[in-house]
Amino acid sequence: MEKMSLAEIIQAVDGSFGFPVDTMVSAISTDTRKIIENSVFIALKGERFDGHDFAVKAMELGAAAVITERPVQGARCIIVDSTAKALLDLANHYRRKFDIPVIGVTGSVGKTTTKDMIACVASRKYKTLKTQGNLNNEIGLPQTLFGLDSEYQAAVIEMGMSHFGEISRLSMCACPTCAVITNIGVSHIENLGTQENILKAKLEILDGADYDAPLILSKDDKLLAGVEIHGGRRVVYFSIKKKDCEVYASDIETDESSVAFTVNYPGGKIDAVINCLGEHNVKNALAAFCVGLELGIEPEEIVKGIGDFRPDGLRQNTAVKNGVRFIVDCYNAAPDSMKASLSVLSQIKTEGKRYAVLADMLELGKNTKQYHKTVGKYVAASKADMLLCYGENSRYYIEGAVQSGFPEENCLHFDDRQEIAKYLKGVLKVGDTVLLKGSRGMKLEEVLNALE
Repeated sequence: MEKMSLAEIIQAVDGSFGFPVDTMVSAISTDTRKIIENSVFIALKGERFDGHDFAVKAMELGAAAVITERPVQGARCIIVDSTAKALLDLANHYRRKFDIPVIGVTGSVGKTTTKDMIACVASRKYKTLKTQGNLNNEIGLPQTLFGLDSEYQAAVIEMGMSHFGEISRLSMCACPTCAVITNIGVSHIENLGTQENILKAKLEILDGADYDAPLILSKDDKLLAGVEIHGGRRVVYFSIKKKDCEVYASDIETDESSVAFTVNYPGGKIDAVINCLGEHNVKNALAAFCVGLELGIEPEEIVKGIGDFRPDGLRQNTAVKNGVRFIVDCYNAAPDSMKASLSVLSQIKTEGKRYAVLADMLELGKNTKQYHKTVGKYVAASKADMLLCYGENSRYYIEGAVQSGFPEENCLHFDDRQEIAKYLKGVLKVGDTVLLKGSRGMKLEEVLNALE
């Protein structure tokens, strides 16, 4: 972070104060465990915590001041109406110091992988800042922006949401110069009611975008393909199925750990390889290719950047243990991502059996039962030999699978992750393949840990 004066910070958050403001600030923090000398602590409030309780502690640790909603005895307070709004306002003020490309990425599934692929592409030409981990909310996104300094030439910012208005506030904070929406699924439909509402919420990414910022969308997604954008904004489409797009893939071929394909774009065509599996990841790569073109990067460098991407440990990572291949995809789960992972399981060449180990999908609202049954139908349509389920709602996977012709004797339900591991230890043979897929809260990766 580049230094700012207290006076500048106070003006940015429209705060009240009663102390000298000539100190230069070197960091902004919402966590007293990360306080450094001459930083500013922002006292956020949550359901289970109140940062005001730590204001004095922040001062003791070296903070120059704290941003609060009320006076706190023993602390130098910059008082604002809302500390949450102050965090966003200050991050926006700081972001505007940098005249660089900022790519905003959102979507129901795949946004983190797409963000990482875009960062790999951008890094072929620019020093690029990107969102780390899942810091994609109204606390994490400002923290990412405060990581900018004069050396960065581009930034790739992920934006997550569960309610209306959240993407809008994030976009107004980050001011993207290019916006990407990966797809419209049913994640958080419990809060938003319909996929049409999810689309509306995702399109809030344009609220803070430059007036000439292009919007990059998948034409393979029914809702995104039919979206109407007002004001003459340029829309760039990509696809793995439709050739009436600016960028599309052809000649897709899969091996044990990668996918090769041809990227067709307005200037010609070029071969590319991604070091992960699944056609959904080809779509993510095409989104990254579109961004690369927008950034003026040569196609040859773009495909090198795409090839630089590696999935992290919980997002469709593959591992081989004792001759058994594991596909670990335990970061999140929704019907679309379940279908994609089952497709990967089917595409992998294997000499043995294919085991689909599926845990509950969370936050799906009133239609949870039907969504799980639908995934069961995907299992039946896949090449899975065995279906192993964990979680209260995972029984509906079995119901949907059996109704679609999957052998009931090949379906097992478990109430404990350790029992799944115990079962697998007894049946797995060299050449088998195991998919581990479920929502993050189900911690299905512990099955793999128990097998070690």
